[in-house]
Amino acid sequence: MAIANSYNYREISPTLHTAGVVGEKRLLGLAADGFQAVINLLPDDSEYAVQDEPSIVRQQGLDYHYIPVDFAKPSTENYQVFSALLDQLGDQKTLVHCAANYRVSGFYGIYAVVKGQWSAEQAKQHISDIWNPSEYPAWQQLLKANGIHF
Repeated sequence: MAIANSYNYREISPTLHTAGVVGEKRLLGLAADGFQAVINLLPDDSEYAVQDEPSIVRQQGLDYHYIPVDFAKPSTENYQVFSALLDQLGDQKTLVHCAANYRVSGFYGIYAVVKGQWSAEQAKQHISDIWNPSEYPAWQQLLKANGIHF
């Protein structure tokens, strides 16, 4: 099973891919697909979390990074760790995932605007293609604080 078949999968660039639920079988194929790193924003206690994900990823020789983001309370600190990690990984082929690609698309939208890669409107469009943050006040507030208005 290819990672591209994951829920709400998006290829942002040849080196950055995002997704919602990935599942164990898709994770097992990451090295074969040329991935070098995984960033998981999904808390381990989620029903969608993959059991033993760190081992599955690391056994393939990939870097594994875990930033558990509480969907009800996304924080600026979570985003700052995410941003620093993306900067550190540079051009390594990376998968960033969570449960539905909501957390990821929100954080990446902010990142792309802050880094001058996208306009706020482009970020809003990317996020809107996946979900509607206006239904989630904490996300709406975090996005708005970074220039993305819903």
